[in-house]
Amino acid sequence: MFQEKSCGAVVFMKKDADVNFLLLHYEAGHWDFVKGNMEPGESEKDTVLRELQEETGIIDAQFIDGFKEKVEYFYRRKGATIHKQVIFYLIETHMEKVKISYEHVGYAWLNYEQAMDKLTFKNAKDVLQKAHEFLITQGKIKPAD
Repeated sequence: MFQEKSCGAVVFMKKDADVNFLLLHYEAGHWDFVKGNMEPGESEKDTVLRELQEETGIIDAQFIDGFKEKVEYFYRRKGATIHKQVIFYLIETHMEKVKISYEHVGYAWLNYEQAMDKLTFKNAKDVLQKAHEFLITQGKIKPAD
């Protein structure tokens, strides 16, 4: 069985009292976070910053210390089973303008509820829920009334 490791980020932006999360619409049809395979010699955070810039054009990115979530799943490619591990970090940006890469057909900045509705996969929803709860417990955002 083959192993693959990717790194990605739950990217958010605060604007006044609003908090929006960045979701990307992938060519395959699903909605997910920024992520991509690690390249040789890269740290996890190096991969996140490279993928963020390649997939969105965002270069203003601050990691939120203390958040790191791992997702694991299996998929098939050319008849082979691949064990995929994805490490997600939490990033705050102030860049609202996104320039998507050829890998994507769209993007959206959405509040928490909208993002939960839009995300395709349960594991992504779980990561978003954990990120949202983390931001609340850290006092970075206020819970919804």
